[in-house]
Amino acid sequence: MLRIETGLILLSLLIAFLHPSLGSPWLEKLEYQFARLSRRCTLSVILVGLFALALRAALLPILPIPEPIVHDEFGYLLAADTFSHGRLTNPTPPMWKHFESFNIIVRPTYQSYPQPAQGLLLAAGQVVFGHPFWGVWLSGGIMCAGICWMLQGWLPTRWALLGGLLAVLHFGVFSYFADSYWGGALGATGGALVLGALPRIRQSQRVRDAVLMALGLALLANTRPYEGFVFSLPIAVALFGWMFGGSSPPLGRSLVRVALPICLILTVTLAGMGYYYWRVTGNPFRMPYAVERETYAIAPYFLWQPLRATPAYNHVVFESMYAGEEMATYHFSHTVVGMGAKLFWSWKFYLSPVLMFPLLMLVFILPYGFSWKDISKRTRFLLIIFCICVIALELETFYAPHYPAPITGLVLALVLIAMRRLQKWHRRGKPTGLFLVRAIPAICVVIFVLRAAAGPLHLPLERFYAPAWYQTGLGSFGREAVERELERIPGGQLVIVRYKPDHEPFIEWVYNRADIGGSKVVWAREMTAAENYELINYFKDRQVWLLRADDEPPHLTAYTAPSAPLQKAESVTK
Repeated sequence: MLRIETGLILLSLLIAFLHPSLGSPWLEKLEYQFARLSRRCTLSVILVGLFALALRAALLPILPIPEPIVHDEFGYLLAADTFSHGRLTNPTPPMWKHFESFNIIVRPTYQSYPQPAQGLLLAAGQVVFGHPFWGVWLSGGIMCAGICWMLQGWLPTRWALLGGLLAVLHFGVFSYFADSYWGGALGATGGALVLGALPRIRQSQRVRDAVLMALGLALLANTRPYEGFVFSLPIAVALFGWMFGGSSPPLGRSLVRVALPICLILTVTLAGMGYYYWRVTGNPFRMPYAVERETYAIAPYFLWQPLRATPAYNHVVFESMYAGEEMATYHFSHTVVGMGAKLFWSWKFYLSPVLMFPLLMLVFILPYGFSWKDISKRTRFLLIIFCICVIALELETFYAPHYPAPITGLVLALVLIAMRRLQKWHRRGKPTGLFLVRAIPAICVVIFVLRAAAGPLHLPLERFYAPAWYQTGLGSFGREAVERELERIPGGQLVIVRYKPDHEPFIEWVYNRADIGGSKVVWAREMTAAENYELINYFKDRQVWLLRADDEPPHLTAYTAPSAPLQKAESVTK
């Protein structure tokens, strides 16, 4: 898909040089109507959000409700199940060592360890619509609408509407922001609210804009606290600098209309977070994430931090993950290649060739001697935020594309600013730049259609653990199919999972619902014969199965205890 995208860009360059006026008469009419619509700002925001929701729903036949694959998804689904039953956390389950898994903690309570916003979103989908996915679906539409609203504060309305539509195509349907339980959309929404409120507050000091900024900060604190803090810090500096500057309104007015609403909402947010931490960890200042790292991790979160002592693991697969995979990532992140990889993966997800194209063209079209001073103050401010966030990203040991999610709207703003500058470029008196700018959204539409038709057209798609709009996710390893089969069997089921010593730790079967004892299917790790016997005796009313997870394909048979008479195993699935 990237090759096709690049080929379309080269084709557009060729046409721009040879016949840049191609299609101008009818494109001008379309742009006129587009500009008229964009001037209705509220309607534009609503339409962008509804377009994202409608497009994702329409593609359900070829992009069905996703199956959870990665550790994070199962962790968030545990949080969603907990919240949907009216609880903030769950008591530590009996024989908890059998139920340890990644992205969750089992002591002092049993809960997912990330921040709670994504779990609350999934819980809303589960309670209101019957499935957590519909929370993800809503978040995609809200994200795209929020980005359009943010762009209206920084750019002319027609460019903001274009940016909102690009967000739909780029992030709102095929990317894992809108097609997994992993998150990303909420972080992007939080960043858009914070950044979009700043110019509005400076212009009119409306209470509603201060409230939206505070809600954005609350979202960031409960999705990506570190990245959200780094993203918000220069915005806070700019806001306070304006409030206490000579060109601002009377300080009392700003304090009442801006500072007071933000402080009230953030106070409630911090109190709620402290209460949640207290219920989960027993300490209002101790995050569940800290419990997980202190219990299992060796590699620190930040590159400058020292390594932790190796803990005693109850399972070999935990050692493979924390002492193996994570340590490999830690050492890789300290290399130049590792630091460059974060930038490369971010580029592939947030830009790809088509949105990078207008930024690259600036190298050729800006006049000789162009300097930092020639850039407008607003654009310089956006660039400073972007650079600060990139530096902060490089200081982290681990990476996934949703880590810098708060900058999603910011990236689109910079792309649109570059497109505005490119539009003015004339070559030999011809509107070469205008044609190229018109070609960019057209290429996005073509690539989107090709991605939607990739199956019938047999177009190969790159697989990635966190797919962008032109990629596809990792394939199912079979857990959901096995669970569906077990749920059809009358009575409760207990599955003891057996891994080989070289098991791939990213393929994890042992995840359970919030109420383990009340679940139809319970997944447990195989341990010693005595510990397995104790587990089976506790769940004595359940049918017991052994899953050989590393067989090809994974094999489920009736479990036979070592001390029991040998009997023929009954297979229910392959």
